[in-house]
Amino acid sequence: MASFAYTAKTSAGAIVTGKFDANDVDNVVSFLRNKGLFPMDIKEVTAVRKGITSKSRKRISSNDLAIFCRQFYTMVNAGVSVIGCLDLLRKQTENTKLAELINEVYDDVQKGNSLSEALSLHSNTLPVILISMIEVGEVSGTLDMVLDKLAAHFIKENRIRQKIKTAMMYPMIIGFIAVAVVIFMLAFVVPKFMSMFSSMGTGLPLPTKILLGISHTISNIWFLIGAASFISVAYYLFSKFKRTVKGRLIITGIILKIPKVGKNYRKILASRFSRALSLLLETGVPLIQALEVVEKVVNNQVVSDGLVKVKEEIKRGSSLASPLEGIGIFPVMVTQMISIGEEAGSLDEIIGKVADFYDEELDTSISQLISLIEPVMILVLALIVGFIVIAMIMPVFGMYKNMG
Repeated sequence: MASFAYTAKTSAGAIVTGKFDANDVDNVVSFLRNKGLFPMDIKEVTAVRKGITSKSRKRISSNDLAIFCRQFYTMVNAGVSVIGCLDLLRKQTENTKLAELINEVYDDVQKGNSLSEALSLHSNTLPVILISMIEVGEVSGTLDMVLDKLAAHFIKENRIRQKIKTAMMYPMIIGFIAVAVVIFMLAFVVPKFMSMFSSMGTGLPLPTKILLGISHTISNIWFLIGAASFISVAYYLFSKFKRTVKGRLIITGIILKIPKVGKNYRKILASRFSRALSLLLETGVPLIQALEVVEKVVNNQVVSDGLVKVKEEIKRGSSLASPLEGIGIFPVMVTQMISIGEEAGSLDEIIGKVADFYDEELDTSISQLISLIEPVMILVLALIVGFIVIAMIMPVFGMYKNMG
């Protein structure tokens, strides 16, 4: 007995897909007709690598996914078969890890699996929205349109990521320089004054004693080893903690309470949620199924838990806007616009505009946040360096005062 994947149509014209174990294709056809379905496509599914996920790889970047989808779309739109597209892509993709993945997908499709089934074996590496939408494209016969929309989605996602990284780069550089300067002064400059201060024969001011104590501690090799060990252990424990459900909830709660940062984080979540949901609805994915995908795409435990409740409310007959507001994490504008979209019957279009709005808002807000962080960091650095200089000068002035 073999396993067959089928695509069929109901009497109302709706497309349904599924799998059925049978001895041959004729048995599958009989099974579908008995259920009142009209067979459109039936093929045997090879159980090669079934249940086995891809070997350990890092997640493919949004930029590489955008290029992959754009090239795939261009070839499919030109009439090239899926297997032909994969054959070309595996040979010309520059990213070696992505090329290896495409090669494995190519092999699986050659063995009888659909494109989405082959991609699903790499769910640890590929985003769920890519796999889910390609499955929709295969079933509905709109794979080229789906790939085009996915390419646009990943381009926008990559653009947002790059904006955030670029905006944070300057403050990170300033912070690194500040820490390096302070450590250099405490470890190498201040110790040279220790012998001079000790030979003065007078009591040292409190700031100078504090500075010398810090400098002595930092210069101690055992302190450095201990500090490095502590940081390594703390980082390891934090990494494990943030992977737990409780950890993700606590971290999200802390981020949301930080002034300015929390507000921008809400905008990032609103943009990510709106962009993914709009994309899925545009390609004909039912709302419940779309929310299940977004639940994994949004990458936030609070939102994911909230969407589980939202789906239950919708199944009971509720609208989307009302239970979504109950999550308490999205800006008010999101739920208001969704409510308008539901009333107007253009939910996908309205949600897409919400995503565009928050993309632009993020750009402005991040620039404002960075312009606020920069002077604060410079002020903190000036205060630390100023303390070090004053603490070093005070004994000298004290010595001259005693001499006078």
